[in-house]
Amino acid sequence: MNKILITGSNGLLGQKLVYKLLKDKTHEIIATARGDNRLKVKEGYEFISLDITNEKNVDDVISSVNPDVVINTAAMTNVDQCETEIDMADLLNVQAVEFIVNACIKNKIFLVHLSTDFIFDGKDGPYNESAEANPLSFYGMTKLKAEQIILNSKVKAAILRTVLVFGIVDDMSRSNIVLWAKGAFEKGTPINVVDDQFRTPTLAEDLADGCMLAADQEITGIFNISGKDFMSIYELVERVGKFWNLNTSNMTKVPSSTLNQPAKRPPITGFVLNKAMGILGYNPRSFEEGLEVVKEQIE
Repeated sequence: MNKILITGSNGLLGQKLVYKLLKDKTHEIIATARGDNRLKVKEGYEFISLDITNEKNVDDVISSVNPDVVINTAAMTNVDQCETEIDMADLLNVQAVEFIVNACIKNKIFLVHLSTDFIFDGKDGPYNESAEANPLSFYGMTKLKAEQIILNSKVKAAILRTVLVFGIVDDMSRSNIVLWAKGAFEKGTPINVVDDQFRTPTLAEDLADGCMLAADQEITGIFNISGKDFMSIYELVERVGKFWNLNTSNMTKVPSSTLNQPAKRPPITGFVLNKAMGILGYNPRSFEEGLEVVKEQIE
């Protein structure tokens, strides 16, 4: 049985990975996160509290567990918060990755690390894996630095870049664009939605599948793991409303410049998935199939 250690197991992707692995019963699972275990299901895996910003803690836990694979899903992903709290963003997204990389090298462990479309400037998406990075935000910069740490080290690793992840966590404590749009349409709250940003939104379950394909095959390199449907944020929100048969007349198209967000967003990202589909066997659902998964979980 392959032993897999997951960082950030309380987060959206972390939870999906634990549950996916519990179903397939062919892996020993070590879930780690800062603080207490927030998953509803507590059996069938081991949970260890881990602070990835503490180098000794990272080394002690990874060395004592000695897994075959570490999947690093832990990160500071609030793009605007990264812009205003740069020291914390650097600690969580850059320095912590260095600690994990060093522990993986020392113990000959394969690493699966999550990255983002925000390493690009969004001038000419959708992007393939060899496109040149040019981040517009501090968040994007930290994620690019982490990629460079991995690529310039001796660690065996797969870097999985993803885009706008949506899904449901156990305690419903975290929102995302799909849940936000659904809630706004149900309440009839007026919302402004940008029509000049384009993405390939990713179902969390599909991203978990991509992580497991990379972990089980231990294929090194960079892979795009996202949804396959390319759309504007406006179209995305509209499609959420249509899927749940909600009145969408409360939404107004606006340009990104009117939102006054601390962090700049790349206008056109989204990913070309040929490499991940061809080499890893990755096969994501359509956007509406992803919404169906979310609907079942809400019900």
